[in-house]
Amino acid sequence: RENVKVNIVDTPGHMDFLADVYRSLSVLDGAILLISAKDGVQSQTRILFHALRKMNIPIIFFINKIDQNGINLPDVYQDIKDKLSDDIIIKQTVNLNLKPYVIDYTEPEQWETVIVGNDYLLEKYTIGKTLNIAELEKEENERIQSCSLYPVYHGSAKNNIGIKQLIEVITSKLFSPTQLNSDKLCGNVFKVEYSDDGQ
Repeated sequence: RENVKVNIVDTPGHMDFLADVYRSLSVLDGAILLISAKDGVQSQTRILFHALRKMNIPIIFFINKIDQNGINLPDVYQDIKDKLSDDIIIKQTVNLNLKPYVIDYTEPEQWETVIVGNDYLLEKYTIGKTLNIAELEKEENERIQSCSLYPVYHGSAKNNIGIKQLIEVITSKLFSPTQLNSDKLCGNVFKVEYSDDGQ
């Protein structure tokens, strides 16, 4: 999306820095939780997920390191469902050949998670009516913003796989223009440091 400035807050994933991470959460409009395709959901990921959900911060799951050997994505999806949330929607198909790549889903089946969460859409789907892609995307975006649905994307940060798609989705899924200018400007001091001379 054009004319959108995105400020990225890169937080450490190690447990020793969780206190610092917590202090930064309140300034976020959305979060991308990285999950290793090799290691699955870690304990600190669970802690951060529940903290973000408690603060009603929309979340995207990014399964990283898909270019490593021995990857089993269905196991990673199940790990997310078991340890974080069942309310996920897989947004891409992944080719794990010698040069892994990702392709955005276009099949109707990708929308099942969205459809079953909306009685109106479910009724249309059940009686065989054609579902409008615009109303499906609208429902998906509303559920992502309300933290009741979590899209899953894939890639490799190290080798620039899936990063372009991730950047695009940050503005289309985590960015809500209806939230702009709705409140007065305010600031939040979340970390204060003193210099050697006490200032």
